[in-house]
Amino acid sequence: MTGRNRIENICIFGIGGIGGVFGGMIAKTIDEKSDSYHKVYFIARGGHLDRIRSEGLLLNIPGYNGLLCKPALAAGNMEIIPTPDLIFLCVKGYDLDDALDSIAKNIKEDTVIIPLLNGVDIYKRIRRKLKNCIVLPSCVYIGAHIEGVGEVTQDTDYARIVSGRDPEHKDYDFGELGALLDYMGINCIFRDDASDSIWEKYLFIASFSLVTAWSGRSIGGVAADPELRAMAEDIIGEIIAIAFKNGVKLPASAAEKTMDIARGMGNNVKTSYQRDIESGKLKNEGELFGGTIIRMGIECGVDTAVTSRLYRDIQKRMVN
Repeated sequence: MTGRNRIENICIFGIGGIGGVFGGMIAKTIDEKSDSYHKVYFIARGGHLDRIRSEGLLLNIPGYNGLLCKPALAAGNMEIIPTPDLIFLCVKGYDLDDALDSIAKNIKEDTVIIPLLNGVDIYKRIRRKLKNCIVLPSCVYIGAHIEGVGEVTQDTDYARIVSGRDPEHKDYDFGELGALLDYMGINCIFRDDASDSIWEKYLFIASFSLVTAWSGRSIGGVAADPELRAMAEDIIGEIIAIAFKNGVKLPASAAEKTMDIARGMGNNVKTSYQRDIESGKLKNEGELFGGTIIRMGIECGVDTAVTSRLYRDIQKRMVN
């Protein structure tokens, strides 16, 4: 592979469900192909990091159960790994600022960042802290979670990334990156503008995160229950109205497409926000979903009654 964006060192920042799946796939490919050129580095923390360091990451994905994946190095911060050519940023929204502070200590002008966080303002948040790199606005469609210390499980049959051009580097050639991801077995669709895809993903993840966390039902369970499905549809409507006010005209089929995604996930897939609420974690994605929708609704004059009611109930439950 040649060119100014030659990719050798790959960093997976955050080895939760999403980072674990993609990082594990890359480590698996490097090992299976006896690839001595590419190196993958994991940034993790706590007991999860300790287990990966000592034994590797145990990965459960379709077709592979109990697959042991070993990175070139697992570390707790960016400063002890080689400067990455490519970073998959896979932390939760509430950990983004700390992650960016760490990344800023070991980055170069042509490092490419693919942020796989939920939210419609992630690119702007990254750009506030990182100026000299290439950031591809992205979203990911996958269900995955940490099964246990050092173990990650993919819940869905698919894992798909959608990435768009960096508004500050519109001349960036996707060619080598696309070839690399294909080589690693990662499905990534490249578009000139990924904003519609990011908003469509937010339609899904925000609405179903709130309703699953509120009801305790899985994504498929919400889609199959008329009352809960109606709640999700109401929240989807609120988000669509906010998007329109912000100049994003989503396709007429966006709401139905969101429901199709939910129905396709089945009855065993939970949202990460739901898992956090069920485990009593006070540090969770509630602000990213409920808080953001309510705030944006106020800013642009959109009524967010259903979001407000569910989020208020969830917050009360966490306090009590």
